[in-house]
Amino acid sequence: MRRTSRTEPRLAAVAGVVLGALLAGGCAAMPDSGGVSKVELAQDAVDKNLQVRVFPMAPPKGAKPRDLLAGFLDAVTADESYDTARMYLTDEAAAKWKPDARIQVLSATPSLPSQTVTEAESSFAAPVSGMVVAEVDAKHSYTFLDGQKDVDFQFAFVREKKSGEWRIDALPDGVLINETNFRISYRQVDRFFYAADDPSAPGTPVIGSPEVLIADPIYLRRRIDPLTSAAKAVVAGPSDWLAPVARTAFPPGSNVDRVSIDEARTAHVVLAGVDLGGTMLCKRMAAQLFYTLADQGKGQVDKVDLKGPRAGAGCQVARGDLPKTGPGALTGSAAQKQFFQRADNGVLVEAQETGDGSAVRGPLGRPQPNGKDPLGTIAVSRDGERAAAIGGKGHQLYLVPLADTGQAMPEPVLTTPVRSGQKDEDGLTSPSWDGRGDLWVVDRDPQNRRVVMVRGNRPPLTVPVDSPDGQVLQDLKISSDAVRIALVFKDARGAQSLWIGLVVHGGTREAPTARITGLRRVAPAIAEVSSVSWAEVDQLLVLGKEKGRLQQLHYISTDGSQSSEAPPQGGEGMASAQAAESRVDTMDQAPPVLARQGADGKIYRLVNSQWRELVLNFRASSFIYPG
Repeated sequence: MRRTSRTEPRLAAVAGVVLGALLAGGCAAMPDSGGVSKVELAQDAVDKNLQVRVFPMAPPKGAKPRDLLAGFLDAVTADESYDTARMYLTDEAAAKWKPDARIQVLSATPSLPSQTVTEAESSFAAPVSGMVVAEVDAKHSYTFLDGQKDVDFQFAFVREKKSGEWRIDALPDGVLINETNFRISYRQVDRFFYAADDPSAPGTPVIGSPEVLIADPIYLRRRIDPLTSAAKAVVAGPSDWLAPVARTAFPPGSNVDRVSIDEARTAHVVLAGVDLGGTMLCKRMAAQLFYTLADQGKGQVDKVDLKGPRAGAGCQVARGDLPKTGPGALTGSAAQKQFFQRADNGVLVEAQETGDGSAVRGPLGRPQPNGKDPLGTIAVSRDGERAAAIGGKGHQLYLVPLADTGQAMPEPVLTTPVRSGQKDEDGLTSPSWDGRGDLWVVDRDPQNRRVVMVRGNRPPLTVPVDSPDGQVLQDLKISSDAVRIALVFKDARGAQSLWIGLVVHGGTREAPTARITGLRRVAPAIAEVSSVSWAEVDQLLVLGKEKGRLQQLHYISTDGSQSSEAPPQGGEGMASAQAAESRVDTMDQAPPVLARQGADGKIYRLVNSQWRELVLNFRASSFIYPG
């Protein structure tokens, strides 16, 4: 769920660039040949940043197979329900064709057959070739292919006896569309599901782990009743990828009867095939719908009124009713705080509204005693009450209270062995807190590489990782919901890659278990990753470099798709960058992106799309958002 305050200026800027390029080219969303499509500026307030709309044209009289196919591919990209596209098919093919089976996104308009047909021919078959870069399945979930693949799509044509016109008689199910037209015709939105329970979480068996909604990005057509489409998508259940760590309140057999919105910005949703049951179940379903429709409606939905088939059954929810389960609810009370670590003495400083801030309470607010190794990476817990610090030249992990409860550093909770010939990078790294209070860290000991979870006073737990073949884990960043995790791997050649995985929790309170699985690669063009952080509940901010290009900041969705919005300017020369995963069920301004220059160590804030230096009277070695 992207904040308006963060993304709308970037969206508006890129929309203007795209429109200019399309108009300069003389057409928009058109194939290389075929029928002419009408193009106009959209007036829809919801899509005010999208300025191109395509209307399909019926097949022209006397069209040959090549032009017929071009017109069909144009029609499926248009803003209608495939009625015009079916006019290019025979009656039998139109009845069998399933356009919603999947979307295959091509790098460019597919190559059309070059053969011509004679007046004597009555049938014709030809492959249509293209390079598939991504797919969207029947559940609207996007998958970026790790490596493009060349595919031939088989189409068959017949000349109908009555009319003498050529029509498509056989074709693959789904939709073929190039990347440009895909961005014009489809829009990414989030649907929301509850994070799966952790059966080993502290608390009573009744309460279990904290309940929070997590985003499941999908792509929907922009103007085909977007609210109803979004409601149907959430009722249908989570994507196959997210399903192992997600739960839904909607019972099997639930479906959406209708959706409407009134002048008071209340979305009225009527369900069929389900008994809404008690108020609690109804409100849990309504919460999923509220955040899904609020994300799709872009400020048009303030409340959801949910009703079932039985008269009198239903409930209402608004944003203020859902403080404990909304997306990002586990980011913690300290989510918007900023911390800095001084380069001269390692002291942890909390930024204040005025001045340079003040040293935190406890051992981390004081320089290390003489003879003690300086502390390395520090991670502040999401409630702001503790911090994890790596010391001992990368071989010890400390959990330190940010309070005046003790004068000395506590004993380390985890120690990794010092081995002969080890490099500085072979120790502990990337401490990261989830919203349930667990700490995650990577142990890069060459003889025992592993991920470790630290929970309270329990012994550290080694977490198995279903790593890609030939890849070695370097870094991680856990999300606040504790079920999604960003991972950086390195191969034998030294090239890095970014992946997103799922954390499946199990076991019992006495014997917890966890496993990182379901890994999928994101942004495969990025070969060097300098830093990664969660930048809201559905995307990552990545400072990285594509092969042969300058380092740049990238917004990457959790489904692996790279944001079509213009990224923040800059990136080259930055040593690290970080965003805050603050909760997004309010319209508050998000904390700014922070970046540190590599050459001089200066800290910059991204304010109103401009980088502004943060002037401090000390040099900071790092900056820290909780998590």
